Amino acid sequence: MTVIEGIDAEYDAILITAKLMCAAARTAPKTRGIDDIVTKVITGEEIERLANFMEKLGKEVPEWSFFIRDARSIREAKAIVLVGLKSPRVVEVNCGACGLTCRELRERSCSVEGPAYRGPICALQLLNLGIAIGSMVKVASEMNIDNRIMFSVGVAARKLGLIDADIVVGIPLTCKGKNPFFDRKY
Repeated sequence: MTVIEGIDAEYDAILITAKLMCAAARTAPKTRGIDDIVTKVITGEEIERLANFMEKLGKEVPEWSFFIRDARSIREAKAIVLVGLKSPRVVEVNCGACGLTCRELRERSCSVEGPAYRGPICALQLLNLGIAIGSMVKVASEMNIDNRIMFSVGVAARKLGLIDADIVVGIPLTCKGKNPFFDRKY
């Protein structure tokens, strides 16, 4: 008979959940079926490297001082799921939400490197990303895995080159008696 310690079972559950979250992002509905979603799962030493880089960014960019707080909380993560848009295409409906026509956006799309992300990006593609993220955290919630959607994690992961995408968010995962990604203090 094999005995599996609870902590090992919890870690396995986190990794399985991370993989299911990536599947949820892939199968989430997309406007006109245009799928520019990319995902990646990081664990172990990569989390510490990411946390160290977040602290560095938090010290260098005054508006991002909260990255330091977030770095402390992601050290509690056993895995982090990164999700983003890679060179998103224009959906071609001329909705105007991005402030341009689709033709203008197509000519400029992802040509400007901002402080956090590359843009401009089609607003409908951003909605696709939001729907994918919602599907992902629903999976984590249903699996009873602690998680939180974090801008800071995605920005740092993108700048560190952990994922090739124009806009990224990170979703740290763990299994604790209290979710360490909430009630954080500066």
